[in-house]
Amino acid sequence: MSLEAKGELAGRIAIVTGSSRNIGRAIALSLAEAGAAILVHARGSKPEAEAVAAEIRAAGGRAAVALGDVAKPEDTRRIAKAALQAFGRIDILVNNAAVRREAEFGTVDYSDWREVLGTILDGAFLLTQACLPELKRSGAGSVVNIGGLTGHTGAEKRVHVVAAKAGLVGLTKALAHDLAPQAITVNCVSPGMIDTVRGASAPSNPAHHATRRTLVGRRGTPEEVAAAVRYLCGPQARFVTGQTIHVNGGTYLP
Repeated sequence: MSLEAKGELAGRIAIVTGSSRNIGRAIALSLAEAGAAILVHARGSKPEAEAVAAEIRAAGGRAAVALGDVAKPEDTRRIAKAALQAFGRIDILVNNAAVRREAEFGTVDYSDWREVLGTILDGAFLLTQACLPELKRSGAGSVVNIGGLTGHTGAEKRVHVVAAKAGLVGLTKALAHDLAPQAITVNCVSPGMIDTVRGASAPSNPAHHATRRTLVGRRGTPEEVAAAVRYLCGPQARFVTGQTIHVNGGTYLP
């Protein structure tokens, strides 16, 4: 039996941005396991994105790949179009694409500031808008924004990342109000202290990790973040909107 024939998301179509590795990959695989067809997205690494799509297909699911810079309006429209061409509809959007950097505030130039905010915050705005007509047609659309621990606590050397992640919380609340009449839920999952493999532009061990501990005595996994996203996209969460769900092992208690 194919994945799409079973599971709480059977027949649904999901776009997961930044899903070629780490948390995004885990989200894509989890939603596929629940029965959704997945548009796997990466900014430029087609081999990594294709590898995730191949994992989904090997497990009996459906997947397609789209590349693009979510900070560019024309690319977000193209990503949404790719999902429609591959699957004919869009029911779920997970805004996970991010740039994570560390730098002293005085050394952050405007181009760095704009790149980080453009990917994290502008990208979520632009792609949600690009997908909006199809999310409305879904009748049970879901948008999940992937925030972050430091968007709530602050952190040194992360002014751009903290500002962008905090902005996602505000965007989530505003969109929950605007889109509820169209039966679209909008929520935020905020991971913290998660073990991931970081790219060349991101620190392998973020400075704020050294000053924090989890109550459960270990780091989290991408799959544990994905489980929260899967819940918010499913039928059991239709009464949940405008919320931020923290997945951080008790590091931050709002």
